[in-house]
Amino acid sequence: MSFMGNLAGNKALAAHSKGDYKTALTLYEDAYAKGMDKPRLLRGYSVLLIRTSQFDKALEILKKIENTPNLDAKERLDLHVNYAIILWKKGHLDRAMQILEDEFRHTKNGTLYSIIGYLKIEQGDAEEAIRFNQEALEYDDADPVYLDNLAQSYYRLKGDKETARAYFEKAIKLKPSAIDTNYFLALYAAEEGHLEEARMHLAKARGGFFSPLNYATPEMIDQKLSEL
Repeated sequence: MSFMGNLAGNKALAAHSKGDYKTALTLYEDAYAKGMDKPRLLRGYSVLLIRTSQFDKALEILKKIENTPNLDAKERLDLHVNYAIILWKKGHLDRAMQILEDEFRHTKNGTLYSIIGYLKIEQGDAEEAIRFNQEALEYDDADPVYLDNLAQSYYRLKGDKETARAYFEKAIKLKPSAIDTNYFLALYAAEEGHLEEARMHLAKARGGFFSPLNYATPEMIDQKLSEL
């Protein structure tokens, strides 16, 4: 165990927990170079690596966690979830879903509902995506991620913008900073000629910290802003 590495890792985790992701990532990199090896610190580092699309490095960290003795059930679940996200981003969506749905059969929690719900949309089966994301809302009808997932299911897979809009509007009230929700609401506003409202939603979306689980990318938002 590296005392100095883990001490530095705790500083990174503190910045991470405060939402200062850029600082946290820099501190994690320094801590890892110094030998950081505690699973909870490595997990935090891997999460930020995934969010910044550094998938090969994230996979290296996950393998270190996997080789740590005495991982508890939650740590192992987190490991499998992050591994599945990497698989998806590397083009292995079906294998990623196999891992996540295997975990889901044993453990139903918010993390799995949100990630599986989004990946159901990525798989493209409208009826299955709607079914699963409606089930997620039955699990927690005040979760903005589930609301956004269901909205995207209708919008992207069924082309049912009217039904989707109701869920987007519920989601934005619960999480005003949500990247994807703001992006889609900007599309509605632009289509209706409410350009200032559209710009407002896009600015909120652009100010977020993006992750692989966002549909909207910085490039998509910048393109829409330039069109407006």
